[in-house]
Amino acid sequence: MSSPSLLKGIGTVGFFTLGSRITGFVRDMLQAALLGAGDSAAAFIVAFRIPNLFRSLFAEGAFSAGFVPLFAGMHEGDGHAKAMAFTREAAAVLVLALAAFSALMIAFMPAVVFLIAPGFADNSALMDEAIKLSRIAFPYLFFISLASLQSGILNALHIFAAPAAAPILLNITVIGFLLGAATLDNNRAEAMAWGVSAAGLIQFLWLAYHCKRAGAALGLGRPRLSADVKLLMKRMLPVAIGAGVYQLNMFASTIIASFVSVGAVSWLYYADRVNQLPVGIVGVAVGIVLLPMLSRQIRAGNEEAALANQNRAIEFSLLLTVPASVGIALLAEPITATLFERGAFTPSDREAVAAALFTFSFALPAYVLNKALTPGFFGRQDTSTPVKVAVAAFIVNLGASLAFIQFYGHVGIAMASTISAWLNAGVLFFVLHRRGHIKPDARLKKRVPRLLIAAAVMGAAVWGVLRLAFDLAGPVFGPPHAPAGPELLRIYVLAAVIASGGLVFLASVFLFGVADKTDLKQLKRGA
Repeated sequence: MSSPSLLKGIGTVGFFTLGSRITGFVRDMLQAALLGAGDSAAAFIVAFRIPNLFRSLFAEGAFSAGFVPLFAGMHEGDGHAKAMAFTREAAAVLVLALAAFSALMIAFMPAVVFLIAPGFADNSALMDEAIKLSRIAFPYLFFISLASLQSGILNALHIFAAPAAAPILLNITVIGFLLGAATLDNNRAEAMAWGVSAAGLIQFLWLAYHCKRAGAALGLGRPRLSADVKLLMKRMLPVAIGAGVYQLNMFASTIIASFVSVGAVSWLYYADRVNQLPVGIVGVAVGIVLLPMLSRQIRAGNEEAALANQNRAIEFSLLLTVPASVGIALLAEPITATLFERGAFTPSDREAVAAALFTFSFALPAYVLNKALTPGFFGRQDTSTPVKVAVAAFIVNLGASLAFIQFYGHVGIAMASTISAWLNAGVLFFVLHRRGHIKPDARLKKRVPRLLIAAAVMGAAVWGVLRLAFDLAGPVFGPPHAPAGPELLRIYVLAAVIASGGLVFLASVFLFGVADKTDLKQLKRGA
């Protein structure tokens, strides 16, 4: 399969992921306005982070990394019937394991919440609220794990749109529950927790329908540890430790932030949500499309095509994340003010979130490169090397966080996460290159330096337009320690600055030869 097919798949997934991120921002904006950054917001964030942590480690991380190469290779070599028989065996074991794990977690949730947010222990009401919300939200893990299995099946069958659209349902459901609670004057954080669990079920049903349409209905049999299932579990185990390094970093950040202040948990959450927009659109799309593609090409012995697609994945990742990193760094406070500053979200919250967002922005390319590089290992059925790298990065993150908070507070946690992300990406690239699984071609070597120049030109344009806006409209995004200007004016000014920067970057990309019209046509066909 050629690189145009890679870009087509990335375009499809990226298009629907953009919809997911937009609805996610609506959810976060409503959460910031109706819950603010106080106790209720912190309790919900912890409650939502617990099932999300295990989803990343076991469902989207370990299970996908172990299952997709096996399913894709089996489908390629042994046929659809054999691959689906393996899937039913895996699903039966997964259901049993998830049911037992969920029951244990709900029963021992007080201890789990204490481990995640020990700083809450001094506030008994906050701790009780976090435990209650965590128990309500945790069933989400059961359904979303099965949904991840269904997504893996569809992705391996080249059906990308339905799985990519599923997270939109999560955001719409949680928004509906939150607005309903606000209208009825009920507990808003509790309503959001119920919305999370309901969304997991809705996503599962959505993907079950599409699997049935594709002739790949899940079905369940008697749980049986067949040779294929044992192989899957063997490959999942190390990935469960290593593939979720980002969530593990955020997990550690939550623990440490809970000692800084209650607000620090929320500040880091809101900053990370903004920073994850390009990570989600580009990184998730690249990882989802690249893994089954590399698995099939390597199984067929077509290393040349695998190398070509690995290069294009890196190129495309940098093409979108480098300018995004520059833009977010320059616009950290305008973005925060426009998205969140209303209702219970104060100017002090704006400044704290913007400081963290500025720091997180420098890790953007690294986060997405990690998504583009790990399929190079998983597609070759090597799950141990990324584990070792991820654990090393996690240890660095933990040590740096503890060191930096002494001087920089919650921003020190963001600094540590940034260092950890670049360490992870750098080591993965080095190992793949040493093994001959990455060989930067002439096109990649030519385009990356030109991309950096184009991003610098764009950054200068963004800075200039922002200065002009301040001269004309005043401190629309808020002077220090004071409220921001009118909401509509914030939206208009930020939109104008981003549009100006985008146009300058687009022109620079073609002017400096970073991309050409063929690339755009391939992405257009994908969307």
